[in-house]
Amino acid sequence: MNKLAASLLTLALATLLPATAAEKTDQKGEKKKAAPAAPAKPDADGFLPLFNGKNLAGFVQVGGHAKYRVEDGQVVGQCVPNTPNSFLCTERHYTNFILEVEFKVDPSLNSGIQIRSHYFDHLKEYEWQGKTIKVAPGRVHGYQVEIDPSARAWSGGIYDEGRRGWLNDLKDRPEAGRAFKQGDWNKFRVECRGDSIKTWINGVAAADLKDGYTPAGFIALQVHGVGNKETTMEVRWRNIRLKELP
Repeated sequence: MNKLAASLLTLALATLLPATAAEKTDQKGEKKKAAPAAPAKPDADGFLPLFNGKNLAGFVQVGGHAKYRVEDGQVVGQCVPNTPNSFLCTERHYTNFILEVEFKVDPSLNSGIQIRSHYFDHLKEYEWQGKTIKVAPGRVHGYQVEIDPSARAWSGGIYDEGRRGWLNDLKDRPEAGRAFKQGDWNKFRVECRGDSIKTWINGVAAADLKDGYTPAGFIALQVHGVGNKETTMEVRWRNIRLKELP
């Protein structure tokens, strides 16, 4: 078969075979992207999943170089030596909401869940109690619901990451500290309504904060820096769901 005949045969076959969903073309012959998957529907309580259980679509990693992966329907964060705090951040920002998430953390690893948080590609300055707080470019900052497996047991307390420090620790809530289950799965419930931020750990009330400093921002899963430690430590999250409020 000569070259001209082969070319004509290839063209004929191409016109007969259907294009795949990802390769359909418009009238100008340009390729079109496949239609996105249908959005998830709220459950009976009005919650939507933030994590699809299969991959990290909808999230972006910022800060350090901790390793994030998906395993058995869970997000797994693994610490890496000589890197700063790492954050797996939602691409969307949220204002008023109820967040529920289960987590399991290595007893030697600190972690947390950012809410109403931000990062910028330029130096950001904040004014607080007559002082100027400077936040470096790329630095994640904002409210953090603490995951603290140490003897202090402040899981559920609220810390202002990269900015003002502790806003509502659990020194006066020993019952919340006792609710934490070492080496097992725990559950947070976080409610953000205007300037009110409340947390529960395993159904026990923890933080109760009034603070309107940052009204909206992303949600993120933190793997804390561990200095030069080479020990492999992990934190896991599952059943991450959110209900937006008016």
